[in-house]
Amino acid sequence: MDVHEKINYVEFPSRDINATKLFFSAAFGWEFVDYGNEYTAFNNEGLNGGFYQSKATATVEGGSALIVFYSRDLEQTQARIEQAGGVIKRAIFPFPGGRRFHFCDPSGNEYAVWSDKYL
Repeated sequence: MDVHEKINYVEFPSRDINATKLFFSAAFGWEFVDYGNEYTAFNNEGLNGGFYQSKATATVEGGSALIVFYSRDLEQTQARIEQAGGVIKRAIFPFPGGRRFHFCDPSGNEYAVWSDKYL
């Protein structure tokens, strides 16, 4: 597989690195490797990346790119996100090709989850 000039890594701001790690571990089962107190990385989650200490947030309204997760069971994924402390920003809605919802992590970063599966 040729990875030359392909998207390889993504970084997100985090107001609280520990809270971010707890959230993504609980909601999605992610594991992290810390690089000091102000950076943590994740691997093998569809795309490798990390979180850096910052007061900023990544939101669609702020012009950020939207990271979209896929789920085979949208309602179950939403429940796990809420149980882990995520905030639903936009309830499940249909769009061409499926359904999706938007949520924010404990730092206020916005993400979406979509599925091509219907109830």
